[in-house]
Amino acid sequence: MSFISITYSCFLLAVLGIYWLVQRSTAATGSPKLKLLLLLISSLIFYASLQIQYIPLLVLITLINFYFGQALGTNTVSGSHATNYHLSNEEWLVADSFWNNRRSRLLSLGILINVIFLLGFKYIPFILSNLAVILNLTIAQDGANWIRDNLIVTLGISFFIFEGIAYIIDVYRGAPATRNLLQFAAYKLFFPKLISGPITRYHPFAIELKTLQFPSFDRATEGLWLITSGAIKKALLADHIGIFVDLCFGNIERAGSGDLWLAIFAYGLQLYFDFSGYVDIARGSAVLLGINLPENFDFPYFSISIADFWRRWHITLGDWIRNYLYFPLGGSRKGVARTCLNLFIVMVIIGIWHGAAWGFVAWGGLHGLALVIHRLTEAFCENRDGIKRWWQSWSGVLVSWFLTQFMVFTAWIFFRIPNLTQASLVIQNLWGHPADIQFAQKVYLTAIGMERFWVVLLLVSLAASMAGVYTIRRGLKLQLNWPVKLLLVPVGLYVVWLFAPQSGLPYIYFDF
Repeated sequence: MSFISITYSCFLLAVLGIYWLVQRSTAATGSPKLKLLLLLISSLIFYASLQIQYIPLLVLITLINFYFGQALGTNTVSGSHATNYHLSNEEWLVADSFWNNRRSRLLSLGILINVIFLLGFKYIPFILSNLAVILNLTIAQDGANWIRDNLIVTLGISFFIFEGIAYIIDVYRGAPATRNLLQFAAYKLFFPKLISGPITRYHPFAIELKTLQFPSFDRATEGLWLITSGAIKKALLADHIGIFVDLCFGNIERAGSGDLWLAIFAYGLQLYFDFSGYVDIARGSAVLLGINLPENFDFPYFSISIADFWRRWHITLGDWIRNYLYFPLGGSRKGVARTCLNLFIVMVIIGIWHGAAWGFVAWGGLHGLALVIHRLTEAFCENRDGIKRWWQSWSGVLVSWFLTQFMVFTAWIFFRIPNLTQASLVIQNLWGHPADIQFAQKVYLTAIGMERFWVVLLLVSLAASMAGVYTIRRGLKLQLNWPVKLLLVPVGLYVVWLFAPQSGLPYIYFDF
């Protein structure tokens, strides 16, 4: 069941109708069980339409994290030694240390089990293939090939596991553990965010459920507007751009240097519209259910440093990494050298999280190296007022923006082509490589139906339009009001229905 389909539209309308009818009928009693049960059943139906065979796995992971949360919650308060006044000071310290170590071991076990699930259902072929190369084990490669041929990666497993880890760590840090399994399961399996996020923490979500109200007319309009915006981003922009990107990267040897640079630029736009379009539809669907999901993008291609980029791109993943990995490693509290090491480590982990291939490791490493360079540059300029003033001037801002985006878009090569051999071929052909004589004819004129000049013009116009929206929203602080949005919703959906490709491309982040 794709977000952009008649099937999902009917599914969402049916869920909304039953959901708010149930909410109205149970408002007097205040019992949320029926409403939560409906959310859970709807989410299971949604996931079953995509991968019914993995529902038991998701339910098992949900139960494991729920009971680990309960165990950690029980052990959050001090043990019986805290009120035993017969203990000496030394005995009390020993008992308290034992109690804290018990909680730490429980947390470590919970995290380990989550990680094992992630490795087992996403990374086993990658691990076996590398072991086969290192140890020359044919049986390992045969096992990797069998798993690739017979098993498919569980949709949403990375997001699902990260939310589970976040929950048990929050409980370990003192947040209350829920004793309501139905509510926790409804949160974990909530269908708008189930496959590709945004990554949502349990406790803010639980507050949303407790304060649930039927959306006002302007909020309902906002939900419809988000769904329409997401459909336009995905079906009209990302999917059409993706056709060109697939043709270019599917013919690397035949594409010229200019074609590859254009494909890299196009892929950066495709990825943004694809993923942000998904999140818009997810957030819009949740708004219609009276729930607010966190934003995940904030004009990332207008960031002026790589650190700023990661505050604007996949915001919920960045927050997760900072709260549950970067800060526990020491963050920036232990000097510049340790800060740089921590930055590099977390970005490599982000790369691995995205996929089981060395290209993702390289992509994460490049971003880690860029963050290290940014941090060292900040340290160098800290006591040099002249250099700091230049970086803050319009010319300095323009240079920093260009360097940031050049790095981001170039690194997308490894993200789009995680095979290092193929990615290296793209890099080798970026300068002075002529296109095959038939490439332009077959790709631009036959497949796309327009010359290269018009493709360039359309992509540049699209980027300029993004800059215009950014200026209006961030510079002038202007937005469309809800009556205008309500009028544009049917127009936008009709345009999507008319001009979307007949066979839409799958969401890119479904692979992660």
